[in-house]
Amino acid sequence: MKNKILLLLFITSLLACQNKESQQDTAVSTNKLAKPAAMVFKKSNPQLGDYWYQGKAEVSRYELQQNRYADVHPGEAVVIFVTEDFLTDKQVKNENYTNPNSTPILKMNMIRKFTTGLYDYTIMSSVFTPVKVKDFPQTLKVATTTQEWCGHTYQQLNFLDGLYKNTLHSYFENEADQTTEVAYAILEDELFSRIRMNPDGLPTGKVDILPGTAITRLLHLPFKSLKATASLSTYTGTDFSGENLKAYTIEYPGLNRTLEIVFQPEAPYIIEGWTDAYPSIMDRKVRKSVARRAKTILTPYWQKNGKDDMALRRELGLEFF
Repeated sequence: MKNKILLLLFITSLLACQNKESQQDTAVSTNKLAKPAAMVFKKSNPQLGDYWYQGKAEVSRYELQQNRYADVHPGEAVVIFVTEDFLTDKQVKNENYTNPNSTPILKMNMIRKFTTGLYDYTIMSSVFTPVKVKDFPQTLKVATTTQEWCGHTYQQLNFLDGLYKNTLHSYFENEADQTTEVAYAILEDELFSRIRMNPDGLPTGKVDILPGTAITRLLHLPFKSLKATASLSTYTGTDFSGENLKAYTIEYPGLNRTLEIVFQPEAPYIIEGWTDAYPSIMDRKVRKSVARRAKTILTPYWQKNGKDDMALRRELGLEFF
């Protein structure tokens, strides 16, 4: 009888251990499937008003002073914001409207052109951010090209299965061609679009951020998230003029870098410009890039492709483009 009791206790103990292990396995599996925390809009879900849905894009020209090598160089930037429909599976523009996997996005194209002595640079970033943030909390795609007389690079991020797939093709030996998976973090590239949607949702305090793809390529940095401190405040600097401007500031202590985006306090939250201070790659002296808004127009630019439409370039004051 005693032996039967001992055998029963042993079996009970074994089953309990198996159940515990099974519960642990389930917990691990659940954690693997859990969605990463995305940027949370604290006060309300952003609602893009009529400004964004009038069949036009917002096109702004910025006068640019760009930190590169051991100097600050003249240039121009054009920033284009436009709404469009985006396929969430193919992660491209919805053109045929036969695929049901579609969601509206706010797309930002930022093009920077600047000279460095004899030769010049062209950098373009495209950022695709869904406006239905409760359904699609993460920016789905970023694509950046950098072109200079030495060579060019192409970097693309795609949000897939809770990670960013990072694809890089580069002229430079230490970068070359690579594909990596990067743990989710807030994208510096998406902050401009997030401001335009609803700056109340911007994260503040200690944050993990994936630095902008353009600055990552200019500084030849590995693409990974960094610790940073973010703040949203009334703008008190002297680089920009305007009434009651707001400033969103990101400080990266590991890079000795400070990015500040300055914008109007009311919708549609037009961005007046930005500054980006970091050590130059030649002498490690901190210099500051500055972009100041010069002109903004609303236009269906994709239709403005005739010779007569050159008048719009003159209206914007484009020189480098």
